[in-house]
Amino acid sequence: MGPHVAALGMRFYTGNMFPKAYKDAIFVARHGSWNRTNKAGGDVAVVKLNKDGTVKSVEPFLTGFLEDNKYVGRPVDVMQMKDGSLLVSDDWNGAVYRVTYGKPNKVAAQ
Repeated sequence: MGPHVAALGMRFYTGNMFPKAYKDAIFVARHGSWNRTNKAGGDVAVVKLNKDGTVKSVEPFLTGFLEDNKYVGRPVDVMQMKDGSLLVSDDWNGAVYRVTYGKPNKVAAQ
């Protein structure tokens, strides 16, 4: 995860909404560094595993919380919903984001 980058919440993905490549991968909320001149983390990474459980890759999944070396959000935890979407909490903004995969739902005009 890198030196001094706090990884807080993490969950294995068991849902069916995201592509098969994410099945049984680990979503990790990386709160970010607190004691570095050049900030790091402040994202959600996906850790994909080999069949023997060793780490195959660590890839960015949800980014944009770090702009011009300043945090605009700090992910804390991830939780999978029954429909396979992912909730991400952000204690910087006091927000919870819902991440979905697929075509956005069309809202009928009233």
